[in-house]
Amino acid sequence: MVNTVSFKRKPHTNGDAPSHRNEKSKWSFLFSLTDLKSIKQNKEGMGWSYLVFCLKDDVVLPALHFHQGDSKLLIESLEKYVVLCESPQDKRTLLVNCQNKSLSQSFENLLDEPAYGLIQKIKKDPYTATMIGFSKVTNYIFDSLRGSDPSTHHRPPSEMADFLSDAIPGLKINQQEEPGFEVITRIDLGERPVVQRREPVSLEEWTKNIDSEGRILNVDNMKQMIFRGGLSHALRKQAWKFLLGYFPWDSTKEERTQLQKQKTDEYFRMKLQWKSVSQEQEKRNSRLRDYRSLIEKDVNRTDRTNKFYEGQDNPGLILLHDILMTYCMYDFDLGYVQGMSDLLSPLLYVMENEVDAFWCFASYMDQMHQNFEEQMQGMKTQLIQLSTLLRLLDSGFCSYLESQDSGYLYFCFRWLLIRFKREFSFLDILRLWEVMWTELPCKNFHLLLCCAILESEKQQIMEKHYGFNEILKHINELSMKIDVEDILCKAEAISLQMVKCKELPQAVCEILGLQDSEVTTPDSDIDEEENVGMTPCPASAFQSNALPTLAASGVRDDSPTQTSVSSDGCRLTPA
Repeated sequence: MVNTVSFKRKPHTNGDAPSHRNEKSKWSFLFSLTDLKSIKQNKEGMGWSYLVFCLKDDVVLPALHFHQGDSKLLIESLEKYVVLCESPQDKRTLLVNCQNKSLSQSFENLLDEPAYGLIQKIKKDPYTATMIGFSKVTNYIFDSLRGSDPSTHHRPPSEMADFLSDAIPGLKINQQEEPGFEVITRIDLGERPVVQRREPVSLEEWTKNIDSEGRILNVDNMKQMIFRGGLSHALRKQAWKFLLGYFPWDSTKEERTQLQKQKTDEYFRMKLQWKSVSQEQEKRNSRLRDYRSLIEKDVNRTDRTNKFYEGQDNPGLILLHDILMTYCMYDFDLGYVQGMSDLLSPLLYVMENEVDAFWCFASYMDQMHQNFEEQMQGMKTQLIQLSTLLRLLDSGFCSYLESQDSGYLYFCFRWLLIRFKREFSFLDILRLWEVMWTELPCKNFHLLLCCAILESEKQQIMEKHYGFNEILKHINELSMKIDVEDILCKAEAISLQMVKCKELPQAVCEILGLQDSEVTTPDSDIDEEENVGMTPCPASAFQSNALPTLAASGVRDDSPTQTSVSSDGCRLTPA
């Protein structure tokens, strides 16, 4: 509450009156709903209506009086964000989040036991809930909504979208009738082209593009080669520093050496900051204490399928912890949010160096920080943009998802949050990320990757008449089953199909950065010699006007020329 009505006070006897600013701040208060424990109401018929908020740390705030009307509307508004119920001991007291014992249990239990409050977990912490819980979603999701009130046992499935939309307040998707939204009608996107992938860029190819002082020559062509085939593993330690912006593309070898020395000193100064905090000091710094607790929990859940992170006391896990704690010093306002460790672990694996991994991670977080901000503006924007693109590609599929209360595309939340980290194998995510870091062939290419995956699953979802729960379950069970090369082919083909369309809606042009109706096409600058070893990806029969019975086609041809893994990459093999 930033404004409240204060009582008139008697004039001070000494003639001095407090300033208006001081008077206002004295009667104002502010708190997060996540800290709210209970609300005490006035007795019926006893003067005007008032509410007293009690927080979880037993702080009782000043009474909030309603001089006109009553507190009913405020209570109704609060119920959009928290669950309230009467206290058995005092009917005047409303308890917060009381109907489900699961709220006090750890998120890990969500995987093993049914009927827990998944929706409330999404509202409270959408990152944790979508990262851990969705893989086991079945009809239990409805049970968790019903609670103990028999009158709600027949809640219609159509109400599910309302509950989910509250998880990210302000998210509006597919509200085509609202002013300011561009209505996307059926548009003939034309034939989808066939695209090809090449072999990964080799160390020899990279070396040929470096001058005597260590500058990278023909940067655009190099990015196009990386987009087309990725990098050989032996090259990643060098090339990722350029792709992530840690090293400038036009820097010399000497300049990079000086930069690394400077960044090393800066890193260890920040690391010393949190290392020198005593236990007593940390007890008085709740944010640092919370950051450490979250980091330790996440590091312990790190993907162990890679030998680099095997074992409880593995040096890789210790470095993960130290880098993340140091990042909290680097950006204390953002601090640590669950999911960041997923972005760091591949970087540390490739760099094999604490300092380089930190600065590459800091650069990556510059791109990704909006995903982790408290207001989740980045996630809201991406989900809305994804809906816009998907509606253009197949309005029929979008309509089906909406009919099953899945139009908000919450099942894509984890994909966007940590850039598909948990959807692909460790080896495949290295390939996918380096391709995306080229920023080719258009802006927001990761959204087209989402479209390509959904396109591949459309037939099964619609032919089997999947409902809300089945869609969530099916999408989350795709983890580790997606062919990365096939999806890259499809996503690029979609981008080329869109750029050739003369009637592309303005909203789509802005999402993909195509105001000039031009996509950077890697094919245009690759000579015939570089086409050797390319793997064809058949065009999809998935059309924008496809009926529900039409399937998504286009399977990658796994010919002997398929992208191979270098000998240095063998240690990426799952343990």
